Amino acid sequence: MVEIRKVETRKDKKTFIQFANKLYKGCPYYCPTLDGDEYNTFSKKNPVMDFSEYELFLAYKNGEVVGRIAALINYKANAHWHNHHLRFGWFDFIDDLEVSKALLDAVAAWGKERGMTEMNGPVGLTDMDKEGLVVEGYEYLVPMAVLYNYPYYVKHFEAYGFRKEADWLEFQVFVDQVDALPERVARGAKLVAERYNLHIHKIHSPRELKKTFGTEYFDVLSDAYSVLYNYQPLTQKQKDYYSQYYFPLLNFDFVSIVCNEKEEIVGLGLGMPDVSKALQKANGSLFPFHWIGLLKTLKAKQIDTIDTLLIAVRPDYQDKGIPSMIFAEQLPYYKQYGVKLLETTSILETNNKNLANFTILPHKQHRRRRAYIKEI
Repeated sequence: MVEIRKVETRKDKKTFIQFANKLYKGCPYYCPTLDGDEYNTFSKKNPVMDFSEYELFLAYKNGEVVGRIAALINYKANAHWHNHHLRFGWFDFIDDLEVSKALLDAVAAWGKERGMTEMNGPVGLTDMDKEGLVVEGYEYLVPMAVLYNYPYYVKHFEAYGFRKEADWLEFQVFVDQVDALPERVARGAKLVAERYNLHIHKIHSPRELKKTFGTEYFDVLSDAYSVLYNYQPLTQKQKDYYSQYYFPLLNFDFVSIVCNEKEEIVGLGLGMPDVSKALQKANGSLFPFHWIGLLKTLKAKQIDTIDTLLIAVRPDYQDKGIPSMIFAEQLPYYKQYGVKLLETTSILETNNKNLANFTILPHKQHRRRRAYIKEI
């Protein structure tokens, strides 16, 4: 018999946070989460809590923890999309249909009490959280910013009656096979810059980025992604929080900012060294010494793989070829650092503009992930 318990104590929360790292222990394709990051997500430090609600559940069987799930409501996102979505994430479990059903039933009941009509997942509280069930490409190590799951998860979603709502594609781009950008892309980058009076504004540090642009970076990101799946308009507190959280981790050689003649940001590209293997060694904690390995990876002068986290273009500058400027600026850095591979972020299969950015170079579509939905 499966027993579902709410997470009520700090000990419970620790059990919840560490469960996935235990479930995937020894799996060569899973990138562990950091305990500290997970605690911050479910704390008052996270500004999404100003307009969200959540409940965490653990599943027990024969006295052992066998699964977990987070029930999530982002009221600002629901207002934006005019729906009553109950989100769920942090959904991990042993291969036992009784366990997964009990966890999902607990979430559904919690959501119904709050007037929700559909449950949707696996997703996070916002787009900045991990989302999407892997349905193809289990045999590849995932980057830090995305979910991994065992193949058996799919049958559990299907058994519960979920249907597909959205798919994302992920690519490997083989930059070591490229000596120079294709001529049409290089020529296009030059023409775009000249025609629209654009230039690359090179930033070298988090301090310089904040001093020069404030949080304009996130304004562009928010505007560019406003039509994409499960988008939630970012508040100023979120922009400040993400700036403080993410910018210190960046190697600014892999940050491209495109500006117009007014020094307004109209496009941006962001990548970072892949830290999956360093996080596997850390297995949830940077202490006492695992932070050294992570820092070495982030600051390395020779890098095998770059995770391309995003390309975003301000809506009024879309369809003008700005991504070609970003690739033209980034390729010399790939060569300088000896980069062999780009791992793309998850790109909606319907987002043809973004998909085209990564298919101009030698590539392989190696992973697919899915968000599901079900009426409750």
